[in-house]
Amino acid sequence: MTIQPLSALIAVRAVDLHDANERARIDAFVHAHPEGTPFHLTAWSRAVAQGCGQTSHGLVAERADGSLAGVLPLTEIHSILFGKALVSNGFAVGGGILAETDAAVPALANAAWAMAQRLGCPTLELRGGALPAGDWQVDRDTYLGFARSLADNDAAELLAIPRKQRAEVRKALDADLGISVGCHRSDIKAHYAAYAESVRNLGTPVFPAALFRAVLQYFGESADILTVRHEGRVVASVLSLYFNGTVYPYWGGGSPAARGLRANDRMYFALMAHARARGCTRFDFGRSKAGTGPAAFKKNWGFEGVPLLYAKRAVSESAVREINPTNPRYAKKVELWKTLPLWVANRVGPHISKGLG
Repeated sequence: MTIQPLSALIAVRAVDLHDANERARIDAFVHAHPEGTPFHLTAWSRAVAQGCGQTSHGLVAERADGSLAGVLPLTEIHSILFGKALVSNGFAVGGGILAETDAAVPALANAAWAMAQRLGCPTLELRGGALPAGDWQVDRDTYLGFARSLADNDAAELLAIPRKQRAEVRKALDADLGISVGCHRSDIKAHYAAYAESVRNLGTPVFPAALFRAVLQYFGESADILTVRHEGRVVASVLSLYFNGTVYPYWGGGSPAARGLRANDRMYFALMAHARARGCTRFDFGRSKAGTGPAAFKKNWGFEGVPLLYAKRAVSESAVREINPTNPRYAKKVELWKTLPLWVANRVGPHISKGLG
């Protein structure tokens, strides 16, 4: 008979995210794990709960000796329009099960499903991370992730960009554009104006301004805003996260003038230099849907798309939550949203988007 070592036995429990000691323990695990992301950090969970009025949960898998074997951050999403779901992690492109041992994966997955049923959430979503076996729908085709190493300096960075896009960046560098970086009220206001207009033009409701303020609050020095101005006017801005030597330009957008001014090109190239000065060695351009313009834009910068694996489990096939805006059933709504006056979109949008998760 084979006797399993005590240190290999796994127990899963929910954690209190208000407990500073629990938060420190989880965050240390995330920072030490090679597949950890900022979306696994308790700062993210607390920020989305505060900024969007949803409820954050956390599960940890522990060995018999008390050491952590895995973590799973979860956001309980409530929406009149889109229903309820338990998501890892809410308002993030990543998350999912972060484990050191194979045994922790099914243990955390089963505990999360039990939590979803207890909370009355018909769908459980895992965005990346270790995928559990069993009754899960796995999506390998919808999203691509784009990341690569940063070059050693600006000159090398230019050479790392494919020739056609490099020419656009050079034109952006020659343009009369100003760059500022900060986290003050004026920076937040400038970013929200640029981002809100950008997503309205894409037919997407904007997130609450409180979400951006909360992310900056909880991430502290690990987040900032870079803004591009032309003749004093804000034309593009991006809120970025910094984690384990990687910069994540997470929420970025620009005014209609940004394209002609090549402000987005200037913004991302400036961010690369800024991130390098902060000690970063990697640039994570985030996710885009396969076959879309944003995916092509990132590829033009020399980023190769890698499929992102997402998993869902639901009480029935008809109960699976569907919030992908490229779904044909949303097409008319997307086109209508693009026509809304900006002040209307900015007033109504946050009430819708905080239920998307």
